[in-house]
Amino acid sequence: MPNFKGQPQHQAPGRVALVATPETLAPTHAWALASGLGTVCGVATPGPVAPGALASVGAIEHLGTLEDLATAHVRLGIRTLVVCLPSPLREAAARASTIARTIGLRLVQLPCAFDAAPATPTGIGADLDPEALIGRGGAALDASAIARARRALTGKRVLITGAGGSIGSELARIVAGFQPESIILMERSENALFEIDRQLAARFPRVPRKAMLHDVVEHESTAAWLQRLRPQVVFHAAAHKHVTLMEDHPSHAVNNNFFGTRSIADASADCGAERFVMISTDKAVNPRSVMGATKRFAELYVRSLNGRSSGMRSCMVRFGNVLGSACSVIPIWTRQLAEGGPITVTHPEMTRYFMTIREAASLVIQAGALTEQEAAGASVFVLDMGEPIRIVELAERFVRLHGMEPRFAPDAPGPNENAGAGAPMIDVVFTGARPGEKLNEELAHASESLRPTPAAGVMAWAADPSEILPRRMAQLVEDLSAARWSPDRDKVLRLIRNHAQGVGEAGPKPDNTNKDLPKIASAGLSAA
Repeated sequence: MPNFKGQPQHQAPGRVALVATPETLAPTHAWALASGLGTVCGVATPGPVAPGALASVGAIEHLGTLEDLATAHVRLGIRTLVVCLPSPLREAAARASTIARTIGLRLVQLPCAFDAAPATPTGIGADLDPEALIGRGGAALDASAIARARRALTGKRVLITGAGGSIGSELARIVAGFQPESIILMERSENALFEIDRQLAARFPRVPRKAMLHDVVEHESTAAWLQRLRPQVVFHAAAHKHVTLMEDHPSHAVNNNFFGTRSIADASADCGAERFVMISTDKAVNPRSVMGATKRFAELYVRSLNGRSSGMRSCMVRFGNVLGSACSVIPIWTRQLAEGGPITVTHPEMTRYFMTIREAASLVIQAGALTEQEAAGASVFVLDMGEPIRIVELAERFVRLHGMEPRFAPDAPGPNENAGAGAPMIDVVFTGARPGEKLNEELAHASESLRPTPAAGVMAWAADPSEILPRRMAQLVEDLSAARWSPDRDKVLRLIRNHAQGVGEAGPKPDNTNKDLPKIASAGLSAA
């Protein structure tokens, strides 16, 4: 009698077939390759697909639809069926389970990444596809990317800070699929840590893991823990990310974003880690906010580590807003829609770069897996996020994907074509840009030049190394040390401004452009 639902089979590996959609194929293929279940021989789809739709993993045989699995089983000697379908296709997943049972295949059913979002109010946002919202497909791990990730992660001790957050938890799920020696989940929120630890226990029971309730700001204990655990790869995702909150609490941003990064980066280098990957943000480029400035300072510190003799390769990965992450626009608008509105948008001309959680985490893995030769000495990577999207247009798409029409005030500075007669309407209101916010984000400083990398969707920025002199970094650390515990907001802002002009001032000018706004000059930490 065969086992089902991924129960262990004590038999030699055989041939594996996948059941997936074009969207779920790449992560399913990556999991199957890393699982050791056997050779992947093809993929069956719930229905017919267009030519080239399965090209995300390179050359793979399309076995046909679910009804063709029995024939493929006889022809290819398939022993295991790995199924990963989104929740709207639950009937197809049930059919695949029935077929596997009928023809005697081992069945492994994987959770779908698109179903990983937190629960939302009834019927609102439950099946919203983030890729449909941003109007483009996400990045998939191709064969070469999978090979690089396996080389960097398989058999390694991997530590993830901020492991309970949106990006940190997705990194943990992806890393677990590449069979690391162990995963260390470092997180200061007990509830978030409990949840990601529970998820990995259920989905990857054979991957050893350690759940650590710990704050990276605690320098001495961080160093002691890393000396004991000896991680080889470190993904640093822990940070304060909310712009407006950090404007009111700048000392927290200094302490967590800068000194937390310094603590974990130093400890990683001292314990002999091979790779250190910091998750950064486009808000660190010419930052207008306290959050962006402290992330910029953290970037500079991490880059300064590459001059040490420890042998650790350090890099940063910048990306923009992540759809579906905690307190991002999707959960906020979802709640507003469930409450009957209005939908709030800060400014009619504000734009942002957007990615999905899965896309961002996958590209972080790719960037972190590049060898020094492949990166050609670059230490800053920027993810390809397409073109910036106007927030108001995103709000319109969000409303229409829920079968409604947006309604703007007659004098609102935005679209006023209230089409869709007969569709229910919901108000969209402009609340104004908040302190620290820019109308448009940037991806690179003037001193950084773009070049491609072997990883599709990952660009490398090569910066002038003279920008980070040891004496400048020492001065930055000394000055910020005076701010990290201070309750005096104005004093902390002054100290930050000493190194970053333009921080803590009012939002965009009334003319709706930011061309005249002061920018944080990278020269604030450059060679003088």
